[in-house]
Parts: sequence; C-alpha cells; structure tokens
Amino acid sequence: MNLLTIENMSKSYTERMLFDNVSFGINEGDKIGVIGINGTGKSTLLKMIAGLEEPDTGTITRGKKVRIGYLAQTPVFDDKLTILQNVVLNQKAEEEYRNLEGEAAAMLLKLGILDPSANPSILSGGQKKRVALVRTLLTPAEILVLDEPTNHLDNEMAEWLEDYLTKYRGAFIMITHDRYFLDKVTNKIVEIDKGSIYSYTANYSKFLELKAEREEMAMATERKAKSLFRVELEWMMRGARARSTKQKAHIQRFEELRDRKTVDIDGKVEISSLSSRLGKKTIELNEISKAYGEKQLFRDFTYILLPGDRIGIIGPNGCGKSTLLNILTGVISPDNGIVETGTTVKLGYFSQENEYMDESLKVIDYIRDTAEYIQTVDGTATASQMCDKFLFTGSMQYTLIGKLSGGEKRRLYLLKVLMEAPNVLILDEPTNDLDIQTLTILEDYLDSFPGIVVTVSHDRYFLDKIATRIFAFEESGKIQQYEGNFSDYKETVAERTLDQSVKSQSTQEDEKKSANIASWKQKSNKVKFTYQEQKEFETIDDDIADLENQIEETEQAIAASATDYSKLNELMKQKGILVSTLEHKMERWVYLNDLAEQIEAAKGTK
Repeated sequence: MNLLTIENMSKSYTERMLFDNVSFGINEGDKIGVIGINGTGKSTLLKMIAGLEEPDTGTITRGKKVRIGYLAQTPVFDDKLTILQNVVLNQKAEEEYRNLEGEAAAMLLKLGILDPSANPSILSGGQKKRVALVRTLLTPAEILVLDEPTNHLDNEMAEWLEDYLTKYRGAFIMITHDRYFLDKVTNKIVEIDKGSIYSYTANYSKFLELKAEREEMAMATERKAKSLFRVELEWMMRGARARSTKQKAHIQRFEELRDRKTVDIDGKVEISSLSSRLGKKTIELNEISKAYGEKQLFRDFTYILLPGDRIGIIGPNGCGKSTLLNILTGVISPDNGIVETGTTVKLGYFSQENEYMDESLKVIDYIRDTAEYIQTVDGTATASQMCDKFLFTGSMQYTLIGKLSGGEKRRLYLLKVLMEAPNVLILDEPTNDLDIQTLTILEDYLDSFPGIVVTVSHDRYFLDKIATRIFAFEESGKIQQYEGNFSDYKETVAERTLDQSVKSQSTQEDEKKSANIASWKQKSNKVKFTYQEQKEFETIDDDIADLENQIEETEQAIAASATDYSKLNELMKQKGILVSTLEHKMERWVYLNDLAEQIEAAKGTK
C-alpha cells in the first residue's frame, strides 16, 4: 500500500537547484536510507516529507490517516515540562498510548538519560538528540522520518536502535552515514545526485553494486553520444543543406546531441597525504589520571604513541574519550601524571564542533588563511586546487560560508585541518555530519598517511577500516588496550565474556548439583528418574507457568513505575533474571520429557 507519493517535485535553495522534477514514493514496509553528498538536499527532502517545507513545484500526496513522526537534526523542547513529559505528552492524547511513561523511561535509561524528571535545559546537544529520538520512536505514526538518528549514540546504543528498527513494523525514511547501520536495517536506498533521485531496492552493500552498474551504463551511453556527435559535427562542418525533410531531421538530431545534458559522475574527495617530518619522540602519557568531582574518568594510564599508530578510542557517552583527546592536544591538563610532547610533533585536531568560522568569508578565503600553497607528494597545490579536490568547485569557492550546509562546513573544516600538514592527527567523532563519499576518501587518505592517527568514533565501519589498536573505556576508570580493529575487539570481548560465563556457571553447578549433572546430561545411559528429578518433573509445568506470570507482572510494574527511576532499574534487572530462569526451566522441561518417554519405552519392551 502506498503511504506517500512525490510527483514532479522541484526545489531550489538560493541559487542552488536541489531537486529538478523528481518523483518517488514510500510504501508500507519500506525501510529507506537516504544518501548523497552534503548540501544536495537530504534534510530538505525529509522536511518536505514531514510537511515542514513545501516544494517549489510538484505535489506531495500523503495517504488518508497517514501519520508522520519526525526527528529533526536540532530538536526543540518545552522547558516548562520535564524530559519525560516532553517525550510522552503528545501521545497521551490517544487512549492506547496512555501508559507510555514506563516504556519511555526504560528507553531513556537505555540511551543514557538517567533522570527523566529533570528539566530538558540541562541536557547536552547529544542528550537532546537521544531524548528526541525516544519521543519520535514512541509517536504513533505510519512513517518515521529520521534525520541522523545514529549521531551521538555509542556502539551499544546504536546496536539497540538497529534491533528496534529491524523489528519496527511501520515504514521509515532516514539519513545516516553509518554504513553498517544502513546495511542491517534498510531494504531500500534513495540516492540524491545532482538534482535527481535514484531508488534502489537494496541495502547499502547491494546499492554500491547497483550504482556502479548505473554509472557504467550512463558512461557507455555518453561515450556513444559523443562519438555520434563528432560524426554529426563533421557533417555540419561540410555544409548541411536543409532542403529536404530528411536533412532537416538530421540537423535537428545534431542540435539535440549538442544540447543534451551530459553525464556528470560524482567528484571525489582526493588529496595526497600531507604531513610534516615526525621525530623519534612523539607524545608520551605517563600515569595520567582525570576526574570531574566524584566521577573518575580514568586513572594511571600510560602509553607512548608510536609512528604509524592507528588508534580507535571507544566507550559509552560521557566516559572521558574527548577528555583524553583534550589532554593529548594540551587543551586541558591531567589531575596526575605527565604528558610529554616531542619538538617535531605537529598536531591536527578535528574536534566534534567546528572551530569558529567567519560566515562572511568566502570558502576560498577561509582556506587561503591557512595556506595559499601547499606541498604534496605530487608537487605544489594551490588553495583553489585543494578546494576543488574537496568538492568546492567553480562558483562554490566564492560562496559565503554562511550559505553552506552543516555537512559542507564540516567538510571545509576537515580540509583546513589536513592542509596544516600535521604529523599527528587527532579526530573526535569525524564521521558526524560528513557524507559517505567524504568518509570513504578520508579513509583512503588515512590509509596512506605516514603519521599517527588517534580517533574517537562510534562508527563501527570507520573503525574497522582505519584502526589497528582499540582503547576501550571500561569500568572503574580503566582504559583497556586491544589489538586489531573494532570487529577484532568485539570478538575478543565476546570470547572473554563467554569464558567467564562458562566458568561461573560451572562453579555454581559444581556447588549445587555435582551429583546429578552427569546423569541428566547423559540421559541416554539411564532409563529412570532420580528422586529429585521425579519431583521436578511433577512440578515443572506449574513452575514455568508461574515464571511466565511473574514476567508479565514485572512488565506491568515497569509500565507503572515511570517516575520511580531507581525502582524502574531494579525491575528491569529482575525481569532479566526471570527470563534467564525461564530459559533454564524450559531446557530442563525438554530433558525431563525426553527421559519420561525413554522410561515409557523401556517399560514397553519388558
């Protein structure tokens, strides 16, 4: 069933044409990822779908009773209400959503919002985005419109959202630059490219294949058109005589070839690796510690950055990752310990927030303030040439910074940092607000970068591409080192957790049931119940029913405990224990019933 249709839609922003007579639709079950270079109109498209902006021409038709939930890039809250009230207020108008407080509080807790009774004015920008995400997910809607839902989510939160959207029964359309996320949750990719919209029924990996095929076909068509144009041009230059209808048609074909819209394949962010010479001494961290009030971020951390290091730093939001980068760069000092920096170290720091940009400056002047010329491995490049490589081509170089989109400003800021030719590159959440194409070329750039790279990122794909060592913030202020990229880290942690679980379970079983473990695991070797098994078999059905009732009661208690957050946390832990106990009981039920069947069969053979 069709939920929304866009027909012959055009939209321009100042002198820039974002959409030129495009059409597409959203159907039930569509899980759409929108991609495109920054500044092509992705957020504008979402705003038009949500009804917040109108197209210049064309129509957007929504189905009857189709409701839309919208997550903005910069959400707004009512400071007269609590965080929880901001989340559930709109939903309370509908009877079936009256008991959302418990679910909302649980989701907020999952996303690191520990006190939903607080005023939203105390929230950081990232926390506001997460609160707004919960509000949108709980909005009764047939279409969810999500603008960068994965920004400001740590890895655990991103995996939770991944699971939520995979199971979500409605349709959604979202912008995200998280390529693993796109791969797992989408079944359709919408690409915005030079005013056109291309739809692919595919996830991100399949989209890359289909796009390559589309571009190859387009280029083949263009090559054929150019060849035909050369032939027609020769004919015209020999002197076309428009006396006959046939010759007039020939001239018309020439004019159509001459005036055709040529194929323009995307430009790429290409830049040779730039760096200054790095001496033997780099940056040495000796027993450094940092705390804010009673919160210990990390303690007694020692590490010497080595030439060629590619370090990815991960951990939950607020654990101290950016603080560690600020200590590395000398922005702040540690409480204890020493940071020693070599004399040849030249830092490039790409922070989460752009540095101040004078929005009255032109793009080219902003870069010229850093360097008019720069030496690359390929020779000397001018500021204009470097802008061109970073997709600020032609007239865009003379565009005022104030007219750029947020993503374009991030790209410009990245170019400025790289043009300073650092030999130690510090990247704090570099994947936020950079389009996928820029990220891909940045990854290629870092692959050949001769200096040191230290990055904080929640982008699993990015970490898999560039990191060879992971620093993970763990409990009690400990930074644990793991060799390999992010996937290697996850595998190591999973193996360690499994080993600990097996050892713990083994110890408990040895203490409680050392006498009958072997007997119930080796069920094929016996054909009778022990006394304890007989009693267990007689009551296990009732035990399972009782556990199911307890789980249902606990879920009701969770829904009713929206304002008692300590109790809510306790109830969620209690539910986890009950579910685990039920799983064990079900395994025992299978075993005992199998044994009962064997006993009956043995009786029948006597």
